[in-house]
Amino acid sequence: MKGWHWDGFFGYFASPYLMGGALVTLGLTVATLVLGLLLALVLVLFRQSGVRPLAMLAGFHVWLFRGTPLLVQLIIIYTGLPQLGLPRLNVIESALLGLVLNEAAYLSEILRAGIMAVPPGQRDAAKALGLNVWQTFVLVVTPQALRVIVPALGNSVNGLLKTTSITSVISMEELLRRGQILMQQRFEVLEVFVCVAIIYLAMTSAWDVIQRRIEAYYGRAFLLSPAAGGELARDAR
Repeated sequence: MKGWHWDGFFGYFASPYLMGGALVTLGLTVATLVLGLLLALVLVLFRQSGVRPLAMLAGFHVWLFRGTPLLVQLIIIYTGLPQLGLPRLNVIESALLGLVLNEAAYLSEILRAGIMAVPPGQRDAAKALGLNVWQTFVLVVTPQALRVIVPALGNSVNGLLKTTSITSVISMEELLRRGQILMQQRFEVLEVFVCVAIIYLAMTSAWDVIQRRIEAYYGRAFLLSPAAGGELARDAR
């Protein structure tokens, strides 16, 4: 193929520099997911706390970060905050902060939808059995909510793997940014970015396999919940 260098193309798959970028992408994804879930849980608790100021604060966070592009958020965090007299964050800190704040807004809606999907009667039955609020949430609400949360959460992880590429705009050396640097050095645009695309595809495909196994596990476990819920309701009566 004219203009296509097969040696260069296959060589990029063995490039430690490019593979290192893939590891950075995975690290960003995992760190964002863990911290984002923690922040999302706080947002959900605030919104359902019944305390108006906390609910408004959580609602404002969701409204702001779901309503503005992540690209703009990253630029403001990395270059705009120092103009307000705040300490300048380095690239890693800025990328992680932007991703976590943005992802938490979406994850909080996923968690909230899963919790609200549990019928109120399940909470009433648990209360009748003498379970406190924490026991009800952990033992009754969470197992049933997970069946709704897991598929949506899995799709968010898939999207997050690709969303990390936006951090390249602030020079975060993840997979895409390292691909750009290699392209500028060797002028093999198509070869580099096809290789980058294949690596992204491999990561998302691997996650798809994991996600299906997780969904199957929670789906199988949930098959017992109608009977369990029925027994819980009968015991309550």
